[in-house]
Amino acid sequence: MIHLISEIPNLWEQPKTINRNDFLVTPGSNDRNTYFIMEGAVRVFLNEGGEEHTIRFGYKDSLITPLHSFFDAAPNPFYFQAIRKSMVKIMPKKRLTAYIKEHKDGAALYQKLLEELILQQMEREVDILITSPIERLQRVMKRSPQLFQEIPLKYIASYLRMTPETLSRIQKP
Repeated sequence: MIHLISEIPNLWEQPKTINRNDFLVTPGSNDRNTYFIMEGAVRVFLNEGGEEHTIRFGYKDSLITPLHSFFDAAPNPFYFQAIRKSMVKIMPKKRLTAYIKEHKDGAALYQKLLEELILQQMEREVDILITSPIERLQRVMKRSPQLFQEIPLKYIASYLRMTPETLSRIQKP
């Protein structure tokens, strides 16, 4: 599904390169774009009192968007930072909206993408509520095995709400 939308002509601006540690989106911005990660990896995190809490990743062949801004033009509370040099396609919301209105299959495609997003968010909520670090790790490994090839363990540990040392310890058989 994601590859399908990434191939639709006239939706995407020219690809953009983001260097390692640079920000694609910052808190307070009103960014209404969707990003398709062509190469590299991006982490989405909140900085609260100097502590970073990773909530999402984007890596090769995935879509990410600052949802607060995208849906209701609210200021985005998250950082979107390149973990390594990344290449992204950018789709402004106005182009997506025009595509949905102009193409009969556009609305169905958009609905399917929203359904996938909602399911991902629900899975993430369950992950956050599970108290067992081992169970959180197992769920994520089953759902997103590619994550462990694309993302450094220190960021995965933050995503799983544990220290890198705990993640390293429970990963060992």
